[in-house]
Amino acid sequence: MSFESVRFGDLFLEPQRNGLTRPKKVRGVGFPMVNMGELFAHSRIKNLEMDLVPINEEKEQQFFLKDGDLLFARQSLVLSGAGQCSIFLGNKTRTVFESHLIRCRLDQKRFNPNFYFYFFRSPDGRRVIEAIVEQGAGASGIRGSDLVNVQVPTPSKNYQDEVADLLVEIDDRITLLRETNATLEAIAQALFKSWFVDFDPVRAKAEGLEPEGMDAATAALFPDSFEESELGLVPRGWLVDRASSWLSVLETGRRPKGGVAGIMDGVPSIGAESIVRIGEFDYSKTKYVSSEFFEKMKSGELQSHDVLLYKDGGKPGVFLPRVSMFGNGFPFKKCGINEHVFRIRLKEPFSQAFLYYWLWSDAVMHELKHRGGKAAIPGINQSDVKELKLLVPNEQVLIGFDELCSPLIDKIFSNSKQSRTLTQLRDTLLPRLISGQLRLPEVEVMVEEACA
Repeated sequence: MSFESVRFGDLFLEPQRNGLTRPKKVRGVGFPMVNMGELFAHSRIKNLEMDLVPINEEKEQQFFLKDGDLLFARQSLVLSGAGQCSIFLGNKTRTVFESHLIRCRLDQKRFNPNFYFYFFRSPDGRRVIEAIVEQGAGASGIRGSDLVNVQVPTPSKNYQDEVADLLVEIDDRITLLRETNATLEAIAQALFKSWFVDFDPVRAKAEGLEPEGMDAATAALFPDSFEESELGLVPRGWLVDRASSWLSVLETGRRPKGGVAGIMDGVPSIGAESIVRIGEFDYSKTKYVSSEFFEKMKSGELQSHDVLLYKDGGKPGVFLPRVSMFGNGFPFKKCGINEHVFRIRLKEPFSQAFLYYWLWSDAVMHELKHRGGKAAIPGINQSDVKELKLLVPNEQVLIGFDELCSPLIDKIFSNSKQSRTLTQLRDTLLPRLISGQLRLPEVEVMVEEACA
């Protein structure tokens, strides 16, 4: 099935428009404004925290966004970013957009904006955009006058609606999985902070109260008083030690001489750019080493529930450490790390969940930033990690924490793998749905099975 093509501008309810210019010095009050950062970070823009800018509502009504508005990047430092499309799906308050964006408002009675959002995210859509990209010194960009003249398909409104509904269903499910993961991580992080930073159970018992949120058996694992230590007041009987005493693995991997730029398959190699948070991985940035090289690596092969620490890079004098954890086949069943990442494991009775949240704790982050920022090339070495002060609770408390936290961690990995499956399904279906090459009933079954 093929569809008639028309000028993109023929779909508009009103002419395309560039956004507002507001210097940073006037920002901080007013209405939210979609910037380039939001567009590149979120293909579907909904209920985000944004810069606030002052607006003359009477004179600048034309700059407010409506649900379904399509936004295109006028400029980008990279070719792939020029003309990138996002869709505005609403915000808690009225929202405007900045001058580096082009807004296209479709006649929604005749054309489904979600369908055309997905069209411009498809390979065919990118091709029509790349045909109008102008490359200059250090940047690429598009003009609104060229954008309105690109050719777009015009299937029936009913077909547009059905395709858009299917793709939106997949994206909504992916969004829900990510939001669920954020909630699960927040629960685990709050538990760690309560037990091992704020010492809430110990404080409650010291005041003669029952600790909140735990049964009597768990409460009995905690002491009821504090004692002085290198770290200040800590629960009585808990030790302060160097991390070196408890590390079972602290190593980096490596890459072949000449780098990995020309290697398109093999074994995935995890670099610093992929160390974000647990359950997060940008597959578009995947790099590889050859299988032969990987088999000869003496260190750096990932094991399930390894904690990964970004170890070097950044502006002189500034080091911003990041921590992640991979496991249960996420993001890959088999992969390694390069020389810019530490793979870390602690000895029992410490769990990898404890290690992950300990490294993210404010005190450890502060220490790593301090140590890494002093280096000529920002970063930390093995000694910096080994010298960290580690609070050692009693074994039963550590076991109790792991019993509560590990199921949350495993659910995060499970959700992340399902999100990856749905993303692959969407990206496989997208070009064929946009071009009419698939029968909708068959696709509906595939989506239902994937979302089950």
